[in-house]
Amino acid sequence: MPHYILGIDGGGTSCRAAVAGADGRILGRGKSGAANILTDPDNALAHIVGAATAAFEDAHIAPGEVGSACALVGVAGSNVGDAVHYVTERLPFAKADIESDGLIALQGALGDKDGAVAILGTGSIYISRQGDAIRYIGGWGFQIGDLGSGARLGHALLQESVLAFDRIHPSSPLTEAVMAEFNNDPREVVEFARAARPGEFGRFAPWVFDHASRQDPVAIALLRSNAQTIDEALDAVVAQGSRRLCLLGGLAPIYRPWLAARHQPLFVEPEADALTGSVALAAKRFAAGFAA
Repeated sequence: MPHYILGIDGGGTSCRAAVAGADGRILGRGKSGAANILTDPDNALAHIVGAATAAFEDAHIAPGEVGSACALVGVAGSNVGDAVHYVTERLPFAKADIESDGLIALQGALGDKDGAVAILGTGSIYISRQGDAIRYIGGWGFQIGDLGSGARLGHALLQESVLAFDRIHPSSPLTEAVMAEFNNDPREVVEFARAARPGEFGRFAPWVFDHASRQDPVAIALLRSNAQTIDEALDAVVAQGSRRLCLLGGLAPIYRPWLAARHQPLFVEPEADALTGSVALAAKRFAAGFAA
């Protein structure tokens, strides 16, 4: 019989965990580093366990009890089977289910109501619920997906900066600032990009928003282009029947003014965060174990 349940929100920047009792009441919280199971599964494992252990310590529960807990882990990349199997088999919990970070965010934001969330952070994913039907759009990872994400926006900025350096595209204060970061040497940009992970590209996304507020033409063009990809995904979500939309993730509040007028009336504020949603789903899923 499980002693505790764990809700875990594994993000591309950090991993958060909350330990709760059978009633779903949160007893303690913990935080660790990035938990992207696609780009770095071993570090993701370490940070998932680290955040869980920190939550137990915060609740003044012996860390050894972590092994008796049932955990619901919400992460990006849950739709890629190999990564899920690799991580699930190595988690130290009594029982662990890996779900989409979108699902736990949806639960946290809307509770049991119908609607959809758009998660706009290091990556991007859209998830909607109509009754018992759950649908996903996007979330295919940085290499072929995550359009509109911080990682994609940062990557596009680096690309545009090199194009400006080569005088193929116009330069701006933004592209000049990026090139200065790399000693005005495009080879350094290439070397960085060759080995960079999504979160490292995402570090440059705030530069775009900052310079856009100063009317930088390159920043504005990049934001309009990326916002269009978000609007296209939201159109698909609305076409599935969603009339309640939550924008979540670190970039959500600063992206919102750039999104199309047709979506603005549908936006609602989230009721709670993804970690709360993860705990709520874990309490529902593992309730039978406590009853036993």
